[in-house]
Amino acid sequence: MKNKGFRAYLIISLMLVSLSVIAQPRNSSSLREKINFNEGWRFLLADEPNASKPDFDDSGWRSLDLPHDWSIEGTFSESNPATTGGGALPGGFGWYRKTFSIKKPQAGKQIYIDFDGVYRNSEVWINGHYLGKRPYGYSSFRYDLTPYIRINENNVLAVRVDNSKQPNSRWYSGSGIYRNVWLVLTGSVAIDHWGTYVTTPDVSEESAVVNIQATVRNHTGNSVKISHRSIILDNDNNVVAQTEPVQAEQPDSLHVYYQEIRMLQPRLWSDKSPYLYKIITFVEQKGKVVDTYETPLGLRKFEFDPEKGFILNGDFVKIRGVCNHHDLGCLGSAINTRALERQLELLKEMGCNGIRTSHNPPAPELLDLCDKMGFIVMDEAFDMWKKNKTANDYGLDFDEWYKRDLEDMVLRDRNHPSVFIWSIGNEIIEQWDSTGTPLATQLASVVRQLDPTRPITSACNDPAPWNNIIKSGALDLVGYNYKLNTFAEFPKTFPGQKFIASETTSALASRGSYDFPADSVRRWPVKWDVPFNEGNPDFTCSSYDNCSTPWGSTHEETWKIMRSHDFLSGLYIWTGFDYLGEPTPYNWPAHSSYFGILDLCGFPKDCYYMYQSEWTKKPMLHLMPHWNWKEGQLIDVWVYTNCLEAELFLNGTSLGTKRKENGELHLSWKVPFEAGNIKAIGRTRGQTLVQKEVTTAGKPARIVLISDRTILKADGTDLSFCTVKIVDENNNMVPQADQTVKFNVEGPAIIAGVDNGNQISLEPFKSDTRKAFNGMCLLVVQAGKSPGPIKITATSENLESAVVTLESK
Repeated sequence: MKNKGFRAYLIISLMLVSLSVIAQPRNSSSLREKINFNEGWRFLLADEPNASKPDFDDSGWRSLDLPHDWSIEGTFSESNPATTGGGALPGGFGWYRKTFSIKKPQAGKQIYIDFDGVYRNSEVWINGHYLGKRPYGYSSFRYDLTPYIRINENNVLAVRVDNSKQPNSRWYSGSGIYRNVWLVLTGSVAIDHWGTYVTTPDVSEESAVVNIQATVRNHTGNSVKISHRSIILDNDNNVVAQTEPVQAEQPDSLHVYYQEIRMLQPRLWSDKSPYLYKIITFVEQKGKVVDTYETPLGLRKFEFDPEKGFILNGDFVKIRGVCNHHDLGCLGSAINTRALERQLELLKEMGCNGIRTSHNPPAPELLDLCDKMGFIVMDEAFDMWKKNKTANDYGLDFDEWYKRDLEDMVLRDRNHPSVFIWSIGNEIIEQWDSTGTPLATQLASVVRQLDPTRPITSACNDPAPWNNIIKSGALDLVGYNYKLNTFAEFPKTFPGQKFIASETTSALASRGSYDFPADSVRRWPVKWDVPFNEGNPDFTCSSYDNCSTPWGSTHEETWKIMRSHDFLSGLYIWTGFDYLGEPTPYNWPAHSSYFGILDLCGFPKDCYYMYQSEWTKKPMLHLMPHWNWKEGQLIDVWVYTNCLEAELFLNGTSLGTKRKENGELHLSWKVPFEAGNIKAIGRTRGQTLVQKEVTTAGKPARIVLISDRTILKADGTDLSFCTVKIVDENNNMVPQADQTVKFNVEGPAIIAGVDNGNQISLEPFKSDTRKAFNGMCLLVVQAGKSPGPIKITATSENLESAVVTLESK
C-alpha cells in the first residue's frame, strides 16, 4: 500500500466486484456498463423484406425474451429438411426486433451490442443502418452502435436469421438468437472487446508470475495521457497482489500495455479444487477511473508428456472427459445457465473432469461454469473446413470466415483456466486430401499467434502417420477419434509425440431398456442404408455394455485400455448426454442420439455407474436390471461398485459373494427370476459400505414428483427440474410404465419443457403433458420475475396425483 492512490483503487474495486454480471446502469458517464439485453423483443417466424426499416409496424409480432430457439417449438416430421440427423425439426427464417432508448446521462459513451451466438446467417440493422452478417452460428460477435444511436429517442435493432438452407448440420442446431445478448457501454477510452490476455509463465505452490496484456482503445480523436494498473482479488474479494500505476501516452487507436504481478503462496486451480482469483484492470484519465475490466484467473501449470500423459500441478491426472453437443434437451439450444450447471453437476457426480465442446465454440456460460467447477476443456472450432459434410454447412463460408471465427473463439476464451486444449477441427475430410496439410498449418498459426500457451489438436478419425493433418506437424497433441485397438501402439506409431483420445466409445443405449440378452453382441449391419435391427428404432443392448458401432467400442473395453497406459493422457467419451439429432444407427422416427451416458432428460443410464465406480471414491453400488420378468426366466444381474466385493441376495437367500478381480469392471450373477427382490451388499475388507435393493413392482398406483430445487430465483430464467416416477402402492417404480402425465403450474412460473428420454417419442417438448418412458419423465419449470409460491401438480388417469411446492424469491 505504498502508493497513495491504492486505497481509492481498493474501494472502487470492491464496489465493482460486488456488482452482478448483469450490471445495472449507473449515473457515471465513464465506467463500463454491461446490460442484459434479452427482454422485450418481437419475433416473426417468416421472412419479411421490410422488417429492417425502423418505422416498420411489428405490433402484430410475437413478444418474447431471449435466448430463443424457434425450432424446438416446432413439430417433428420426417419431411423437415434438417432430416433426422438435424433432429427432424423445422428451420426457416426468423426476424427479431427490439425498440429501446438511450437516456441522456449515457450520452458520450461508446455503445456496443454483443451477441453470444445466433444460428445462423445473422444480419443486423440499427435504425435501418446495416451493421453486418455472421454466417457461423456458434461465433460470438460485436457491433458498434455508437454512430447510429439517437439519444432520448426510440432506436430499433433488427436481426434477420436465415436457417432455411438445410441440412447444414450433422446434429440439432436450433434456430434463432439462442444465446444471450448484451448492451455494453464504455467511455471513449476503454479496454477493447476481449481486451485482456493473461498468462502465468511461472506457477508453483510457493509463488506465481502473472502477466497481463491489456489492449486499450481510444475514441477521442486525440492522443491522451492515461495510467493503468491491475489488482488481483481472491475468492473473498481480498486484494492479494497489485501492480504499480503506469503512466502512458494513449494514441488515437488501439494500444497494448503489459503488466506483471508476482504472487506469494497462491492457491492453485485443479479439477479437484478449482480455486479462482479475478483480476481487475483499471484505466485512469486525469485522476479519474474511466474504465474497469474483470478477467478470471486460475493459477495452474500443466503439460502433456509422451510417456507420463497429462500432468497438472505436478500430479498425474487422467482426463476423464465427455463430448457434448450444445442442446439442452427439451429446452433446445436456447442457453440457460442453470440447465448447463445441472448437466455439469451430474457429470461431476459421476467423476467426470473434462468437457469437449463438440464440435463448435460453446456458450460463454459453459466455460464460466467449467472454471468454477473444475473441468478440463477441449475448446473446438469446427466440424468441417472447406469440404462439406452436409449440403449447406459451414464449408460454404469457410474461406471467407474461418480466420475471423477462429480468432474470435481464441480471443473470447483464452483467459478461461478451464480451457486446456484448442481443437481446430473434428473428423475433417481434408485428412484424406493433400490440402489438409497447409490448412492445418494455417489454422494452427492463427491460434498460436493469439495463444501459444495451450496445445493444439485436431480430432482425427484416421490417426495414422500419413494423415495429411497430422503430418503437417501443426498439432501438439495427436487426437484420436476411436481406433481403440491401436491405442497401445501409439508410442511406436508416433515416437515422442503426445496423445489425447479426443472421441471414444459410441456405445448405444436407451435408459431403462433391457430388451436384449446380455450374453449376445449385436453389431452394425453390413449395409449402411439398412435400419438397425430390421427397423426397430427402440432396440438397445448396451445397458449390458455389449452394443457399439463398428468404429466405436463398449464403455468397459474402452476404459480398460485407457487406465492401463500412462501415456494415454485421457479421453473424451461420445457422449455425456444424449442430444437432439444424429440418431445413428436408427432411422425415423428416431430423432435423438443413443450415445449418451445420460439420456436427454439427464437421467443416468446404467453405464453412468460403471464410470462412477471407477472415477469416484465415495462408496457406491448400482444394481441392475429391474426385477419384473417372467417366472423362471434366466436373468443376468450386474453390479457396478467401487467396493472390493459384493454379495447378492434373492428374497433373502445369498447367491454368493464375488470380488472385483482380473481387472473386471462389473460383477455378475445368472439368476432364475422369481418375484420378490434382489439385494446387493458392497463390502471392503469385510466392512459393509453400501447396499441396494430392487423389488418386483406391481401395478401403477401413483405419481411421485421430485424437484431438484425448492427455492428458485425470481429472475425469469431459473429452473427446477422435476423428476416424475410412476410407482406401485409400495413406492416401487414400475419399469415399463408409460402413462400420460398432465402438469399444472400455479404461481409465478411456467412450464419450460417436458421430456421422457425416449428417442422415438414424437410428443412436443413445449407441452403440459408427457408419456412416461420406462417409468419416468421430466418436467422443467421456469421461474417468473415475481416472488411467490409455486404449486406443481402432476395427474394421470387412474393414478394418485402428486403435488410439489416451490418458492420463488
